[in-house]
Amino acid sequence: MSILFSPLQLKSIELKNRIAVSPMCMYSAIDGFSNDWHLVHLGSRAVGGAGLIITEATAVSPEGRISPDDLGIWKEEHIENLKRITSFIEQQGAIAGIQLAHAGRKASTSSEWKGGGSYLSPSQGGWKTVAPSALPFSPDNDTPHELSKEEIGQIITEFATATQRALDAGFKVAEIHAAHGYLIHQFLSPLSNHRQDEYGGSFANRVRFLLEIVDAVKRVWDSKYPLFVRISATDWAEEGGWDLAQSIELCTLLKAKGIDLIDVSTGGLIPHVKIPIDYGYQLSFARQIKREVGIAVGTVGMITNAIQAETIVQSRDADLIFMGRQLLRDPYFPLRAARELNDETVWPVQYRRAKK
Repeated sequence: MSILFSPLQLKSIELKNRIAVSPMCMYSAIDGFSNDWHLVHLGSRAVGGAGLIITEATAVSPEGRISPDDLGIWKEEHIENLKRITSFIEQQGAIAGIQLAHAGRKASTSSEWKGGGSYLSPSQGGWKTVAPSALPFSPDNDTPHELSKEEIGQIITEFATATQRALDAGFKVAEIHAAHGYLIHQFLSPLSNHRQDEYGGSFANRVRFLLEIVDAVKRVWDSKYPLFVRISATDWAEEGGWDLAQSIELCTLLKAKGIDLIDVSTGGLIPHVKIPIDYGYQLSFARQIKREVGIAVGTVGMITNAIQAETIVQSRDADLIFMGRQLLRDPYFPLRAARELNDETVWPVQYRRAKK
């Protein structure tokens, strides 16, 4: 058996293989509600053989959405539609995961095909954004409201409340989104966090918001299910930003708090930054975090074929392969990859006639 198609045990959950659907925004929700698009999109990847299916960034509050078309879990009414999705995913032998998110200063933007991420004012259907400091993401974005300590506490509570709803909706993996320049990442990086209180300045202060969210989520989340954190291991800034050394220090703290896996990505905090994108360009960050911290990691970024993915897990550089665009191009990539690796994987009974 290939390592890629060997099971991965995370607490009480066994993933049937090491392929995970990376969270990818669909910009197709209405008032945060999932619909048939999300069911078919996520369900197709479960039918296609991925072991873990994670929803797109799912907002813990209306103001936490990247766009008005984002998925949400800020009210009880969202649960029923999400439960339909998790039920179907499990029927295919996969595990359903949810990414809990708040966009912070990168919120209130238009969807990709409705303006390409431009800022939406309240008169255009947008809202006032929030952040650790009143620093806009770019000159074209809103200058965010600097969060008070009371408002920070409210957002932490929103993450916890969303976690309970995620459990009620049937999710068995939860991921806290602390990457890609969204709110938690904005607190982590000194480029976006200029606060003078206990949530800014020193490393210990800048990571406080995330650690308090982890504590709040863990008080609610079922302890037999795994909890992930996605980070950007570097801002790719020339100087003064969040970097790998700080990521390693943070992941050491997250491991001590019982986080089960770090989903390692990079970037997103600075617009127009030069990133050396190439096949597996983020793997080195995951590899170093895994080796120095001793925690399970996932890697993502230009992983496009079976041999590449197998080599990564066989070399123990990462425990889980998160795939995004490749699974958009080919929802049935895992079934094809298993054949390429001369491995056996369980095909849906409805599709077995096509297996040979």
